[in-house]
Amino acid sequence: MQNLILNDKDDIADLLQRTRDEAVQFLEGLSTHPVNHRRQLPAPVGLSPSGLGARQALEVFKETYIPAMTGSAGPRYLGFVTGGSTPAALMGDWLTGVFDQNAADTSSAAAAQIETSAISMLRELFGLPEAFDGRFVTGATMSNFVGLAIGRQWWGHRLGVNVAQQGLAGLPPLTVLSGSPHACIYKSLSMLGLGRQNLQQVTTLPNREAVDVDALRQAIQRLNDQPCIVVANAGVVNTVDFDEITAIVALKRDFNFYLHVDAAFGGFAACSPRYQQLVSGWEQADSIAVDAHKWLNVPYDSAVQFSRHTELQAEVFQNVGAAYLGEPNTTDSFHLTPENSRRLRALPAWFSLVAYGKDGFREIVETCCDCAAQLGKRIEASTEFRLLAPVRMNVVPFTFNQPSASSAQVAAFLNRLGENGKTFITATTYNKTPGFRAAFSNWRTTREDVDIIWQAALDAVSEQIRPR
Repeated sequence: MQNLILNDKDDIADLLQRTRDEAVQFLEGLSTHPVNHRRQLPAPVGLSPSGLGARQALEVFKETYIPAMTGSAGPRYLGFVTGGSTPAALMGDWLTGVFDQNAADTSSAAAAQIETSAISMLRELFGLPEAFDGRFVTGATMSNFVGLAIGRQWWGHRLGVNVAQQGLAGLPPLTVLSGSPHACIYKSLSMLGLGRQNLQQVTTLPNREAVDVDALRQAIQRLNDQPCIVVANAGVVNTVDFDEITAIVALKRDFNFYLHVDAAFGGFAACSPRYQQLVSGWEQADSIAVDAHKWLNVPYDSAVQFSRHTELQAEVFQNVGAAYLGEPNTTDSFHLTPENSRRLRALPAWFSLVAYGKDGFREIVETCCDCAAQLGKRIEASTEFRLLAPVRMNVVPFTFNQPSASSAQVAAFLNRLGENGKTFITATTYNKTPGFRAAFSNWRTTREDVDIIWQAALDAVSEQIRPR
């Protein structure tokens, strides 16, 4: 085994060149590579007693897995909200592996400054004040988790308890209010020991997923001055609806609550003059969650959490009893995020932000929204489909153009679409109606891709579900 590693070390230039060649071949073929692969995989490779060496490992990978990879990095993958990797972000990601820095280790001055610089550029991109400190985490789930953990600590202090130190025993339930919470909010409450059942869904506006602010006011009033957490949504995953954050912020003048904004991908509205009013007021929030592997188009996994309460954050995540990590403080990421060791996931973001600047990300956002609008117009003019909700930004929610669509029909359509391999969308339910959602967030997507997506959708409509 040792000889294999030493041989690979001596051959590193050729190994990286071979890896680079495979990567380039895959990226250059993305336009024709199946978006949603249904390839039957062989049995998994077992552990070799003596090892194969890096060159042979690459060959096994090439033969077994590259043909079966989905085209999720490409322009017609519309499932979830998945960005691709910009060229600059890919450069940063490769170099992240090369330099192998622990981003939480402040002895690496370069790594620490790269993260600080990337956070500063993101603050500027989003128009947020310097009062917000930020750190990179794995994704929107962990970003929301951190924000809610800080909110839990804030709540405890209002009750005279340091929850991070003393725990939740003896405290009343913490109420969390939100109109259309994402699933990760429930997951975070579970992980934080706050309980999923303590999230109260507040009435939304008619035929909307945005919270009814009057109903929110009434829900807060019913708590009789008990502190709570409000989760505002900046871009609901189904329809990209936005809560009126400015109106929610105004409620803070009268009520005692911690405001967390889930802006996983909707926060990128701030990049465009067309949409930036949708996040107006978020600069007054207590914490904000933004995903980077969505519209920032950096590789998985990457997200950012912003907070005004670094002291509370350090109370939650500080390390004690570990001299090698230093004394708890409000500057070292060791003491501010769930992870003690983490890769330098800020580097792909830094590369992309430096490479493309404000105008680059404004163009990505607006192009994606233009493509979504184009698909929406095709749907509105068709006899096969209808929109479930307006196309507000980059997500198109739609269903069959018939009185009622069943989940079985939706599944049959998606299966047929998957066999086609030209695009990938996911199922959804809106107002109890089964349907689909197509989310545009990849920098590669063009109007020509929309034409291909639309034709694939028409081809996938079977005679059984086509309106007669």
